[in-house]
Amino acid sequence: MTSAKPTRWGLVATIKAEPTEILNFAAYHLNAGAHRLFLYLDTPCPVAMPHLKAHPKIRVILCDDAYWQQRRKSRPAKHQARQTLNATRAYRRQAKDLDWLIHMDVDEFLWAERSIDQILAEIPQDVFCARARPIESLAGDGTIFKGHIPNGPGQSDVLSRLYPRFGAYVKGGFLSHVQGKLFVKTGLENIELRIHNMFQNGLSNPGQIELPMVDLCHLHCKDWDSWIRLYRYRLEKGSYRSELAPNRARDQGGLSMHQLLSTIEATHGEPGLRAFFDEICADTPDLRARLQVEGLQRMRNLHLAEKRQKQFPEFR
Repeated sequence: MTSAKPTRWGLVATIKAEPTEILNFAAYHLNAGAHRLFLYLDTPCPVAMPHLKAHPKIRVILCDDAYWQQRRKSRPAKHQARQTLNATRAYRRQAKDLDWLIHMDVDEFLWAERSIDQILAEIPQDVFCARARPIESLAGDGTIFKGHIPNGPGQSDVLSRLYPRFGAYVKGGFLSHVQGKLFVKTGLENIELRIHNMFQNGLSNPGQIELPMVDLCHLHCKDWDSWIRLYRYRLEKGSYRSELAPNRARDQGGLSMHQLLSTIEATHGEPGLRAFFDEICADTPDLRARLQVEGLQRMRNLHLAEKRQKQFPEFR
């Protein structure tokens, strides 16, 4: 009697980051059981590149001008477009030896109490996509995360208890996305991957299920200095850009993150942004206690340095 074929999963990411961040991301997911990583470097990283290329489970692609000219004649201006084009390419052309592929960012880390391949193996055969929901880090030692506050009649009360000043304007209690990321079954026809979704023949996320046993640990906020350094880019082009939807309908007082932060900055300057950061993001004893009372504190020590050393021992 032969054993069942093991379930193989992998990820694709378009990355612009420092060498340590790139190698942390790769090492963590190799340690979590990923069979293949497709890493598209949006800018060169000559320090990380040789370590990535030497690993048998990593396929690393430098997205320089020659890469884009060969495929589209020019580099797409928006990084979101570059992400989705690379993810779709990986799905269609490179993921042949995988059962599932997930499109992620370099500051996101999959976490589960048991092996991810086992969890994926238990998904019914007729399911084509499965969503891992995010938890968002507090700005501290990287071990404390907050769970998403689901939509419902009690959401606004929870938000006001957690974040008395700004909670009414923060979607689900998160500074960044609440959608999470999708595992997509490979081998399907006419698939296009987006950042948070997939499309088949124009249909969004057909037959999607949730994966409540898998967390997408999002290290969106590390500390004040890194947050304010990235703030302007996120406001203009990234996760706080103007075209993203508000937390609730505008006629009900909703504001997009772009509107909220722009208003705070225009009215109170950087001290106002710091007050916002301290209430929503900072890892303080008071916020930990409030999250614990609401059942929303999550402790997830990712051991990134340890796993990087295991997978890339020659990197210093």
